[in-house]
Amino acid sequence: MRLSFRTPWTVASTVVAMAVLAACGKTQQTAAPASADKPAAPPVATVNGTPISRTEFDIYVKGLLQGKQQELTADQKNQVLDEMISMELLSEQADKEGLPKDPDTEAQLQVLRLRVLADAASQKYLKGQEPTDAELHAEYETAVASMDKTEYHARHILVSNKDQADQIIKKLKGGAKFEDLAKSQSMDTGSKANGGELGWFTTSHMVKPFGDAVKGLKKGEITPEPVQTQYGYHVIQLEDTRDAAPPPFDQVKSQLANAVMRKKLQAYVADLKKNAKIDKMLQASSPPAIIPPAATAPAAAPPAAAPATPPASNP
Repeated sequence: MRLSFRTPWTVASTVVAMAVLAACGKTQQTAAPASADKPAAPPVATVNGTPISRTEFDIYVKGLLQGKQQELTADQKNQVLDEMISMELLSEQADKEGLPKDPDTEAQLQVLRLRVLADAASQKYLKGQEPTDAELHAEYETAVASMDKTEYHARHILVSNKDQADQIIKKLKGGAKFEDLAKSQSMDTGSKANGGELGWFTTSHMVKPFGDAVKGLKKGEITPEPVQTQYGYHVIQLEDTRDAAPPPFDQVKSQLANAVMRKKLQAYVADLKKNAKIDKMLQASSPPAIIPPAATAPAAAPPAAAPATPPASNP
């Protein structure tokens, strides 16, 4: 069983956005005055008289580290500072060219502002909301109840078209070895060298057509027809099955905590929506958004991306 947690707003990207916002807007404002009881730390650099504050530098570093507990070397800090200096120079040039008034630029800055403030509000709410032991065990029981109860051990051969897959099935029926055909014809570079070996997995970790096909096989059987997924056409052989054992509570405790916190945040946002006046006018007043194909999906999935499977050592 694998449990995962992702908040609606990614902290790492948000702190970087904060640095970007600071750089973009700095030429239009003066530095914030120091607190009366705590003098401000000196800036880490000035660019054409505009300071880059220690706080901005620290936030940018935090974003680059993405939560890792790591100390940058002096050379790395200088590289980061040079990057921020370049950002400041470019933002000043953007101001000179009037880019902050460009509709697309204004919209991007507003989206960044929304993400920063939304993250700040969610983080403030979550302080003091650490899950209790009872909440963690309840979440564990829910996850265990919904997990797959069976693990499968299988091999597959991935090819680009149905005709080739049909020929492979025909050869297998004629006595050819599955491993040999996988090594010579499979596009899945992650498994072909091992004769199409996928190890142990639960069907929840597979794309649905693949998982459904595996469930319909008996030990030793090969799919009678090619199985089509977004990756191509699969010929699958089921090796064995076994009961899936849930991981120990302590092993997934941090993931359980994340899941509980996520649900609390979702409930908080749901309450905000209940008390808000929201009018959706996207379909009524706006033309459909045109998104370039490259922004929505890669042109073709790499062969190695064929059905992901959990490591055999981590059921």
